[in-house]
Amino acid sequence: MEDDRQVTRPADPAAAPPTTHRRGLFLIGTAIVLTGLNLRTAVTSIGPVLQELEEGLGISSGMAGLVTSMPVLCFAAIGFAGPPLSARYRDSHVLAGAMLAMAAGLVVRAVAGSFALFLAGTALAMVGGALGNVLLPSLVKRYFPEHPGALVGAYSAAMAVGGAVAAVTTAPIAAAVGAEGWRWALGIWAGAALLAALPWLAVPARSGDSRSNHVAVRMRDLVHSRMAWALAAFFGLQGMQAYILIGWSAQYLRDSGMSAAAAGLMLGLNSVIAIPLNAVIPSLSVRPRLQRPLLLGFMACYTAGWLGLWASPLGATWLWMTLLALGMGTFAMVLTLIGLRARTPETVAALSTVTQGWGYLLAGVGPLLVGVLRGSTGDYTGMFVLLLAGVVALTATGWLVTRQRYVDDEVPGWSSSRACDEVLEVAGTEAPVVTHVRSDGGSPRG
Repeated sequence: MEDDRQVTRPADPAAAPPTTHRRGLFLIGTAIVLTGLNLRTAVTSIGPVLQELEEGLGISSGMAGLVTSMPVLCFAAIGFAGPPLSARYRDSHVLAGAMLAMAAGLVVRAVAGSFALFLAGTALAMVGGALGNVLLPSLVKRYFPEHPGALVGAYSAAMAVGGAVAAVTTAPIAAAVGAEGWRWALGIWAGAALLAALPWLAVPARSGDSRSNHVAVRMRDLVHSRMAWALAAFFGLQGMQAYILIGWSAQYLRDSGMSAAAAGLMLGLNSVIAIPLNAVIPSLSVRPRLQRPLLLGFMACYTAGWLGLWASPLGATWLWMTLLALGMGTFAMVLTLIGLRARTPETVAALSTVTQGWGYLLAGVGPLLVGVLRGSTGDYTGMFVLLLAGVVALTATGWLVTRQRYVDDEVPGWSSSRACDEVLEVAGTEAPVVTHVRSDGGSPRG
Protein backbone atom coordinates (compact mmCIF):
# COMPACT_ATOMS: atom_id res chain seq x y z
CA MET A 1 0.00 0.00 0.00
CA GLU A 2 1.34 3.42 -0.95
CA ASP A 3 2.12 5.96 1.78
CA ASP A 4 2.94 9.65 1.62
CA ARG A 5 6.57 9.46 2.69
CA GLN A 6 9.06 11.07 0.35
CA VAL A 7 11.15 8.45 -1.38
CA THR A 8 14.30 9.11 -3.38
CA ARG A 9 14.70 6.42 -6.00
CA PRO A 10 17.89 5.64 -7.90
CA ALA A 11 18.20 7.33 -11.23
CA ASP A 12 16.88 5.48 -14.25
CA PRO A 13 19.95 4.00 -15.94
CA ALA A 14 18.26 4.33 -19.28
CA ALA A 15 17.71 8.03 -18.84
CA ALA A 16 20.08 10.38 -20.57
CA PRO A 17 22.35 12.51 -18.39
CA PRO A 18 21.15 16.08 -17.78
CA THR A 19 23.36 17.40 -20.56
CA THR A 20 24.17 14.94 -23.29
CA HIS A 21 25.78 17.34 -25.74
CA ARG A 22 29.55 16.98 -25.71
CA ARG A 23 30.13 20.73 -25.65
CA GLY A 24 27.73 21.08 -22.73
CA LEU A 25 29.58 18.43 -20.74
CA PHE A 26 32.89 20.07 -21.55
CA LEU A 27 31.53 23.38 -20.29
CA ILE A 28 30.30 21.80 -17.05
CA GLY A 29 33.62 19.99 -16.55
CA THR A 30 35.50 23.26 -17.07
CA ALA A 31 33.22 25.02 -14.58
CA ILE A 32 33.78 22.28 -11.99
CA VAL A 33 37.57 22.52 -12.31
CA LEU A 34 37.58 26.34 -12.20
CA THR A 35 35.38 26.22 -9.11
CA GLY A 36 37.79 23.79 -7.49
CA LEU A 37 40.63 26.21 -8.24
CA ASN A 38 38.89 28.83 -6.06
CA LEU A 39 37.80 26.71 -3.09
CA ARG A 40 40.90 27.39 -0.96
CA THR A 41 42.31 30.72 -2.22
CA ALA A 42 40.34 32.74 0.35
CA VAL A 43 41.71 30.50 3.12
CA THR A 44 45.39 30.10 2.24
CA SER A 45 45.92 33.75 1.29
CA ILE A 46 45.39 34.93 4.89
CA GLY A 47 48.34 33.32 6.66
CA PRO A 48 51.18 34.92 4.67
CA VAL A 49 49.96 38.46 5.46
CA LEU A 50 48.47 37.86 8.91
CA GLN A 51 50.94 40.20 10.61
CA GLU A 52 50.20 42.99 8.13
CA LEU A 53 46.48 42.39 8.60
CA GLU A 54 46.82 42.72 12.38
CA GLU A 55 48.66 46.02 12.01
CA GLY A 56 46.33 47.35 9.31
CA LEU A 57 43.14 46.66 11.25
CA GLY A 58 44.64 47.21 14.69
CA ILE A 59 43.60 43.82 16.06
CA SER A 60 45.13 41.50 18.64
CA SER A 61 46.59 38.09 17.90
CA GLY A 62 43.53 36.56 19.54
CA MET A 63 41.25 38.32 17.07
CA ALA A 64 43.55 37.24 14.26
CA GLY A 65 43.07 33.68 15.49
CA LEU A 66 39.35 34.12 14.95
CA VAL A 67 40.06 35.06 11.33
CA THR A 68 42.01 31.83 10.78
CA SER A 69 39.27 29.67 12.34
CA MET A 70 36.35 31.33 10.54
CA PRO A 71 36.72 29.45 7.24
CA VAL A 72 36.27 26.05 8.91
CA LEU A 73 33.21 27.27 10.83
CA CYS A 74 31.73 28.83 7.67
CA PHE A 75 32.34 25.65 5.68
CA ALA A 76 30.36 23.76 8.31
CA ALA A 77 27.49 26.24 8.72
CA ILE A 78 26.94 27.54 5.19
CA GLY A 79 27.41 24.17 3.52
CA PHE A 80 24.08 22.93 4.92
CA ALA A 81 22.31 25.34 2.57
CA GLY A 82 23.67 23.55 -0.50
CA PRO A 83 21.09 20.79 -1.12
CA PRO A 84 18.03 23.01 -0.41
CA LEU A 85 19.35 25.61 -2.87
CA SER A 86 20.11 22.91 -5.44
CA ALA A 87 16.59 21.52 -5.04
CA ARG A 88 15.03 24.93 -5.62
CA TYR A 89 17.29 26.35 -8.35
CA ARG A 90 19.42 25.09 -11.21
CA ASP A 91 22.79 23.75 -10.06
CA SER A 92 24.61 26.04 -12.47
CA HIS A 93 22.85 29.10 -11.04
CA VAL A 94 23.65 28.08 -7.46
CA LEU A 95 27.35 27.68 -8.24
CA ALA A 96 27.47 30.87 -10.30
CA GLY A 97 25.92 32.73 -7.38
CA ALA A 98 28.40 31.12 -5.00
CA MET A 99 31.38 32.25 -7.06
CA LEU A 100 29.97 35.77 -7.38
CA ALA A 101 29.43 35.90 -3.61
CA MET A 102 33.03 34.79 -3.12
CA ALA A 103 34.29 37.54 -5.43
CA ALA A 104 32.22 40.15 -3.58
CA GLY A 105 33.40 38.92 -0.19
CA LEU A 106 37.04 39.04 -1.22
CA VAL A 107 36.63 42.63 -2.35
CA VAL A 108 34.79 43.61 0.84
CA ARG A 109 37.46 42.26 3.14
CA ALA A 110 40.21 43.83 1.01
CA VAL A 111 38.72 47.32 1.46
CA ALA A 112 37.42 46.79 5.02
CA GLY A 113 38.29 49.55 7.43
CA SER A 114 37.05 47.72 10.51
CA PHE A 115 37.44 44.24 11.92
CA ALA A 116 33.68 43.63 11.85
CA LEU A 117 33.49 44.44 8.14
CA PHE A 118 36.50 42.22 7.48
CA LEU A 119 34.76 39.31 9.20
CA ALA A 120 31.60 39.97 7.19
CA GLY A 121 33.61 39.91 3.97
CA THR A 122 35.28 36.68 5.02
CA ALA A 123 31.92 35.03 5.73
CA LEU A 124 30.59 36.18 2.34
CA ALA A 125 33.69 34.86 0.59
CA MET A 126 33.27 31.51 2.31
CA VAL A 127 29.84 31.08 0.68
CA GLY A 128 31.62 30.06 -2.50
CA GLY A 129 33.93 27.64 -0.75
CA ALA A 130 31.20 26.09 1.39
CA LEU A 131 28.70 25.51 -1.44
CA GLY A 132 31.41 24.30 -3.77
CA ASN A 133 32.61 21.82 -1.14
CA VAL A 134 29.22 20.13 -0.77
CA LEU A 135 27.80 20.40 -4.31
CA LEU A 136 30.72 19.41 -6.55
CA PRO A 137 30.61 15.68 -5.58
CA SER A 138 26.89 15.51 -6.48
CA LEU A 139 27.49 17.31 -9.80
CA VAL A 140 30.16 14.79 -10.70
CA LYS A 141 27.67 12.03 -9.88
CA ARG A 142 24.98 13.72 -11.98
CA TYR A 143 26.92 14.66 -15.10
CA PHE A 144 29.89 12.25 -15.18
CA PRO A 145 28.70 8.94 -13.67
CA GLU A 146 31.04 6.95 -15.92
CA HIS A 147 34.21 8.78 -14.88
CA PRO A 148 33.82 9.98 -11.27
CA GLY A 149 37.45 9.38 -10.33
CA ALA A 150 38.80 11.48 -13.18
CA LEU A 151 36.57 14.47 -12.45
CA VAL A 152 37.07 14.35 -8.67
CA GLY A 153 40.80 14.09 -9.31
CA ALA A 154 40.73 17.08 -11.66
CA TYR A 155 38.94 19.43 -9.29
CA SER A 156 40.84 18.15 -6.24
CA ALA A 157 44.12 18.86 -8.02
CA ALA A 158 42.79 22.28 -9.04
CA MET A 159 41.88 22.93 -5.40
CA ALA A 160 45.43 22.07 -4.33
CA VAL A 161 46.91 24.26 -7.08
CA GLY A 162 44.74 27.23 -6.14
CA GLY A 163 45.56 26.89 -2.46
CA ALA A 164 49.28 26.52 -3.09
CA VAL A 165 49.48 29.43 -5.52
CA ALA A 166 47.60 31.72 -3.14
CA ALA A 167 49.84 30.72 -0.23
CA VAL A 168 53.05 31.24 -2.17
CA THR A 169 52.24 34.45 -4.05
CA THR A 170 50.21 36.49 -1.55
CA ALA A 171 53.22 37.80 0.42
CA PRO A 172 55.25 38.76 -2.69
CA ILE A 173 52.22 40.61 -4.09
CA ALA A 174 51.82 42.53 -0.85
CA ALA A 175 55.52 43.40 -0.78
CA ALA A 176 55.50 44.54 -4.40
CA VAL A 177 52.56 46.90 -3.86
CA GLY A 178 54.05 48.45 -0.73
CA ALA A 179 51.91 50.27 1.85
CA GLU A 180 48.55 48.57 2.35
CA GLY A 181 49.73 45.92 -0.11
CA TRP A 182 48.05 43.21 1.96
CA ARG A 183 44.69 44.54 0.76
CA TRP A 184 45.61 44.02 -2.88
CA ALA A 185 47.13 40.63 -2.04
CA LEU A 186 43.83 39.46 -0.53
CA GLY A 187 41.49 41.10 -3.04
CA ILE A 188 43.23 40.00 -6.23
CA TRP A 189 41.73 36.51 -5.95
CA ALA A 190 38.29 37.96 -6.64
CA GLY A 191 39.23 37.94 -10.33
CA ALA A 192 39.66 34.15 -10.29
CA ALA A 193 36.25 33.74 -8.61
CA LEU A 194 34.60 35.90 -11.29
CA LEU A 195 36.25 33.79 -13.98
CA ALA A 196 34.83 30.62 -12.40
CA ALA A 197 31.29 32.08 -12.42
CA LEU A 198 31.26 32.64 -16.20
CA PRO A 199 31.02 29.01 -17.40
CA TRP A 200 28.25 28.30 -14.87
CA LEU A 201 26.25 31.21 -16.27
CA ALA A 202 26.78 29.85 -19.77
CA VAL A 203 25.52 26.31 -19.01
CA PRO A 204 22.23 25.94 -20.93
CA ALA A 205 19.09 24.53 -19.36
CA ARG A 206 18.15 21.17 -20.79
CA SER A 207 14.80 20.72 -22.44
CA GLY A 208 12.03 20.29 -19.89
CA ASP A 209 14.26 21.24 -16.96
CA SER A 210 12.35 22.79 -14.09
CA ARG A 211 12.32 22.92 -10.33
CA SER A 212 10.10 19.87 -10.29
CA ASN A 213 12.99 17.85 -11.71
CA HIS A 214 14.98 18.44 -8.51
CA VAL A 215 14.37 16.10 -5.61
CA ALA A 216 14.94 17.46 -2.13
CA VAL A 217 15.99 14.96 0.50
CA ARG A 218 15.94 15.53 4.24
CA MET A 219 19.50 15.61 5.54
CA ARG A 220 18.38 14.90 9.10
CA ASP A 221 17.31 11.44 7.94
CA LEU A 222 21.00 10.56 7.67
CA VAL A 223 21.10 10.25 11.46
CA HIS A 224 19.88 6.69 10.83
CA SER A 225 22.88 5.84 8.63
CA ARG A 226 25.98 4.36 10.23
CA MET A 227 27.85 4.95 6.99
CA ALA A 228 27.03 8.68 7.12
CA TRP A 229 28.29 8.90 10.71
CA ALA A 230 31.46 7.05 9.77
CA LEU A 231 32.07 9.29 6.75
CA ALA A 232 31.58 12.45 8.84
CA ALA A 233 34.04 11.18 11.45
CA PHE A 234 36.56 10.13 8.81
CA PHE A 235 36.29 13.50 7.05
CA GLY A 236 36.65 15.39 10.31
CA LEU A 237 39.62 13.36 11.54
CA GLN A 238 41.53 13.72 8.28
CA GLY A 239 40.70 17.43 8.29
CA MET A 240 42.06 17.70 11.84
CA GLN A 241 45.36 16.23 10.68
CA ALA A 242 45.51 18.71 7.78
CA TYR A 243 44.55 21.84 9.73
CA ILE A 244 47.00 21.08 12.54
CA LEU A 245 49.72 20.61 9.94
CA ILE A 246 48.83 23.86 8.17
CA GLY A 247 48.36 25.85 11.35
CA TRP A 248 51.12 24.57 13.63
CA SER A 249 53.88 22.68 11.80
CA ALA A 250 55.73 25.79 10.64
CA GLN A 251 55.67 27.29 14.13
CA TYR A 252 56.84 23.98 15.60
CA LEU A 253 59.78 23.94 13.19
CA ARG A 254 60.64 27.55 14.05
CA ASP A 255 60.49 26.80 17.77
CA SER A 256 62.82 23.86 17.11
CA GLY A 257 65.43 26.17 15.60
CA MET A 258 64.55 26.39 11.91
CA SER A 259 64.36 29.76 10.20
CA ALA A 260 60.97 31.20 9.27
CA ALA A 261 61.79 31.03 5.55
CA ALA A 262 62.89 27.39 5.74
CA ALA A 263 59.83 26.43 7.78
CA GLY A 264 57.59 28.08 5.19
CA LEU A 265 59.42 26.22 2.43
CA MET A 266 58.79 22.90 4.17
CA LEU A 267 55.08 23.68 4.42
CA GLY A 268 55.11 24.69 0.75
CA LEU A 269 56.73 21.37 -0.16
CA ASN A 270 53.87 19.60 1.56
CA SER A 271 51.33 21.59 -0.50
CA VAL A 272 53.10 20.99 -3.81
CA ILE A 273 53.26 17.22 -3.31
CA ALA A 274 49.50 17.20 -2.71
CA ILE A 275 48.78 18.45 -6.24
CA PRO A 276 49.60 15.27 -8.22
CA LEU A 277 48.27 13.10 -5.40
CA ASN A 278 44.86 14.76 -5.57
CA ALA A 279 44.79 14.12 -9.30
CA VAL A 280 45.64 10.41 -9.07
CA ILE A 281 44.09 9.12 -5.84
CA PRO A 282 40.39 9.49 -6.83
CA SER A 283 40.89 7.26 -9.88
CA LEU A 284 42.39 4.63 -7.60
CA SER A 285 39.81 5.08 -4.86
CA VAL A 286 36.89 4.16 -7.12
CA ARG A 287 38.27 0.61 -7.27
CA PRO A 288 36.90 -1.29 -4.25
CA ARG A 289 39.86 -3.66 -4.01
CA LEU A 290 42.30 -0.77 -3.69
CA GLN A 291 40.46 1.24 -1.05
CA ARG A 292 41.69 -0.54 2.07
CA PRO A 293 45.29 -0.96 0.84
CA LEU A 294 45.30 2.78 0.09
CA LEU A 295 43.89 3.50 3.54
CA LEU A 296 46.59 1.47 5.30
CA GLY A 297 49.27 3.12 3.18
CA PHE A 298 48.05 6.57 4.14
CA MET A 299 47.97 5.62 7.83
CA ALA A 300 51.54 4.30 7.66
CA CYS A 301 52.68 7.60 6.10
CA TYR A 302 50.91 9.64 8.76
CA THR A 303 52.45 7.57 11.56
CA ALA A 304 56.00 7.69 10.18
CA GLY A 305 55.73 11.38 9.33
CA TRP A 306 54.49 12.52 12.74
CA LEU A 307 56.90 10.29 14.68
CA GLY A 308 59.80 11.49 12.55
CA LEU A 309 58.85 15.13 12.96
CA TRP A 310 58.46 14.66 16.72
CA ALA A 311 61.77 12.82 17.21
CA SER A 312 63.93 14.76 14.75
CA PRO A 313 62.33 18.00 13.53
CA LEU A 314 65.56 19.32 12.00
CA GLY A 315 66.78 16.01 10.59
CA ALA A 316 65.31 14.92 7.23
CA THR A 317 62.47 17.41 7.64
CA TRP A 318 61.73 17.17 3.92
CA LEU A 319 61.13 13.43 4.31
CA TRP A 320 58.70 13.87 7.21
CA MET A 321 56.76 16.55 5.36
CA THR A 322 56.66 14.39 2.22
CA LEU A 323 55.30 11.43 4.19
CA LEU A 324 52.65 13.66 5.75
CA ALA A 325 51.68 14.93 2.30
CA LEU A 326 51.21 11.32 1.20
CA GLY A 327 49.07 10.65 4.27
CA MET A 328 46.90 13.64 3.40
CA GLY A 329 45.79 11.72 0.34
CA THR A 330 42.90 10.76 2.62
CA PHE A 331 41.24 14.05 1.58
CA ALA A 332 40.97 13.09 -2.10
CA MET A 333 39.94 9.59 -1.05
CA VAL A 334 37.05 10.72 1.17
CA LEU A 335 35.76 13.11 -1.53
CA THR A 336 35.59 10.12 -3.88
CA LEU A 337 33.94 7.88 -1.30
CA ILE A 338 31.17 10.42 -0.71
CA GLY A 339 30.11 9.97 -4.33
CA LEU A 340 30.34 6.18 -4.09
CA ARG A 341 28.32 5.74 -0.91
CA ALA A 342 25.01 7.16 -2.19
CA ARG A 343 22.99 6.15 -5.24
CA THR A 344 21.66 9.39 -6.70
CA PRO A 345 22.91 12.97 -7.19
CA GLU A 346 20.35 14.17 -4.63
CA THR A 347 21.41 11.73 -1.92
CA VAL A 348 25.08 12.36 -2.73
CA ALA A 349 24.45 16.09 -2.17
CA ALA A 350 22.80 15.39 1.20
CA LEU A 351 25.56 13.00 2.23
CA SER A 352 28.25 15.44 1.10
CA THR A 353 26.66 18.24 3.11
CA VAL A 354 26.31 16.25 6.32
CA THR A 355 29.74 14.66 5.99
CA GLN A 356 31.54 17.95 5.39
CA GLY A 357 29.36 20.05 7.69
CA TRP A 358 29.88 17.95 10.79
CA GLY A 359 33.34 16.94 9.63
CA TYR A 360 34.59 20.53 9.44
CA LEU A 361 33.28 21.20 12.93
CA LEU A 362 35.32 18.25 14.19
CA ALA A 363 38.36 19.35 12.18
CA GLY A 364 38.19 22.84 13.66
CA VAL A 365 38.61 21.46 17.17
CA GLY A 366 42.11 20.20 16.40
CA PRO A 367 44.07 23.44 15.93
CA LEU A 368 42.27 25.07 18.87
CA LEU A 369 43.04 22.11 21.12
CA VAL A 370 46.71 22.20 20.09
CA GLY A 371 46.86 25.84 21.15
CA VAL A 372 45.35 25.02 24.54
CA LEU A 373 47.72 22.09 25.08
CA ARG A 374 50.76 24.10 24.05
CA GLY A 375 49.76 26.97 26.29
CA SER A 376 49.26 24.75 29.31
CA THR A 377 52.36 22.56 28.90
CA GLY A 378 54.79 24.86 27.08
CA ASP A 379 55.73 22.21 24.52
CA TYR A 380 54.30 20.18 21.63
CA THR A 381 54.00 16.77 23.29
CA GLY A 382 50.24 17.12 23.55
CA MET A 383 50.01 17.96 19.84
CA PHE A 384 51.78 14.79 18.76
CA VAL A 385 49.80 12.60 21.17
CA LEU A 386 46.59 14.10 19.75
CA LEU A 387 47.76 13.54 16.17
CA LEU A 388 48.80 9.92 16.70
CA ALA A 389 45.55 9.14 18.54
CA GLY A 390 43.78 10.71 15.58
CA VAL A 391 45.58 8.32 13.22
CA VAL A 392 44.24 5.36 15.21
CA ALA A 393 40.69 6.75 15.05
CA LEU A 394 41.14 7.55 11.36
CA THR A 395 42.12 3.95 10.67
CA ALA A 396 39.03 2.62 12.45
CA THR A 397 36.59 4.94 10.70
CA GLY A 398 38.37 4.42 7.39
CA TRP A 399 37.84 0.68 7.68
CA LEU A 400 34.10 1.35 8.02
CA VAL A 401 33.77 3.78 5.10
CA THR A 402 35.58 1.39 2.74
CA ARG A 403 32.77 -1.15 3.11
CA GLN A 404 30.72 -1.34 -0.07
CA ARG A 405 27.49 0.12 1.32
CA TYR A 406 24.97 2.81 0.35
CA VAL A 407 23.48 5.27 2.80
CA ASP A 408 20.24 5.05 0.79
CA ASP A 409 19.77 1.52 2.09
CA GLU A 410 20.26 2.57 5.72
CA VAL A 411 17.82 5.49 5.75
CA PRO A 412 14.09 4.68 6.03
CA GLY A 413 12.29 6.01 2.98
CA TRP A 414 15.38 6.53 0.83
CA SER A 415 15.68 3.00 -0.49
CA SER A 416 13.65 1.74 -3.42
CA SER A 417 13.23 -1.67 -1.81
CA ARG A 418 9.44 -1.28 -1.85
CA ALA A 419 9.54 -1.27 -5.64
CA CYS A 420 9.33 -4.55 -7.54
CA ASP A 421 12.71 -3.99 -9.11
CA GLU A 422 15.69 -2.20 -7.60
CA VAL A 423 18.38 -0.62 -9.74
CA LEU A 424 21.90 -0.93 -8.37
CA GLU A 425 24.49 1.34 -9.96
CA VAL A 426 28.14 0.77 -9.15
CA ALA A 427 30.35 3.73 -10.02
CA GLY A 428 33.81 3.13 -11.32
CA THR A 429 36.32 4.16 -13.91
CA GLU A 430 34.43 2.19 -16.51
CA ALA A 431 30.76 2.57 -17.42
CA PRO A 432 28.43 1.97 -14.45
CA VAL A 433 27.48 -1.66 -13.94
CA VAL A 434 23.72 -1.97 -13.71
CA THR A 435 21.93 -5.06 -12.39
CA HIS A 436 18.30 -5.64 -11.49
CA VAL A 437 17.47 -7.40 -8.24
CA ARG A 438 13.98 -8.70 -7.57
CA SER A 439 12.64 -7.57 -4.23
CA ASP A 440 10.71 -10.81 -3.79
CA GLY A 441 13.87 -12.79 -3.38
CA GLY A 442 13.91 -14.12 -6.93
CA SER A 443 17.09 -14.47 -8.91
CA PRO A 444 18.66 -11.47 -10.60
CA ARG A 445 17.86 -10.88 -14.20
CA GLY A 446 20.13 -9.33 -16.79
